[in-house]
Amino acid sequence: MSRDPYEVLGIQPSATDEEVKTAYRNLARKYHPDNYTNNPLSDLAEEKMQEINEAYDAIVRMRKAGSGGSAGTGRTGGSTGGSSRYTDIRRMISQNRIAEAEMLLDGTPSHSRDAEWHFLKGSVLYRKGWLDEAHRYFETACRMAPDNMEYRQAFNQVSFGRQTGGYRTVGTTGGCDACDVCNSLLCADCCCECMGGDLISCC
Repeated sequence: MSRDPYEVLGIQPSATDEEVKTAYRNLARKYHPDNYTNNPLSDLAEEKMQEINEAYDAIVRMRKAGSGGSAGTGRTGGSTGGSSRYTDIRRMISQNRIAEAEMLLDGTPSHSRDAEWHFLKGSVLYRKGWLDEAHRYFETACRMAPDNMEYRQAFNQVSFGRQTGGYRTVGTTGGCDACDVCNSLLCADCCCECMGGDLISCC
C-alpha cells in the first residue's frame, strides 16, 4: 500500500501490539458497512475499510519479520496462512467473543471475502445455532478451497448436525474424535448420494 500503515491507523510506530489492535478495531467499528446502509458514502467507507485492513495486515507482517515498531505479536497463522485479521478472529471465536468476531468479518469488503472468510463466517453462525446459514458458508468455503480438510470437516459436521439436530463446536477450538469424523462423513456421503453425487463432488 502507498500510505504508511501506521498513519492509516492513526498511531505511532512505537505503539504496542495491543494499541495497534485497539486502533484497528475502533476504525473497523467506525467504518463498518452497517453504518452506511443506503448512504451515498457507502463506497468511500468500503474503500476506507479495505485500506484499514491492509494497513493492519502490513503492520503485523512487518513486526513478525522484525522490522517495524515493537516486538512481534506472537501470533500464529491460521490453517490457511491467511491474513492477521483472520488469526485474531479465530481467537475471538475460540474465546466465544462471537459478536466482536462477526463485526470484523462483516467489515471485510465483499470482493475480499475468500475461502477463509466464508469458513469463519460459517463458524460464527454455527456458534449462534444457525445451522442452515452456517452450512451455506461452509459449502462456499469448500467450493473455493476444495483441498482444505478443515473446511470440509466443518461442512461434514454441520451437515450431520442439520440431520440429527445435534450441535458440536467446529473449526476454531480444536478437533473432534474419530467417531465424530466418521459419523459426519457417513451422513454427508449419504446426503450427497441422495442428490446423485458423491462426497468429493459435493465439496
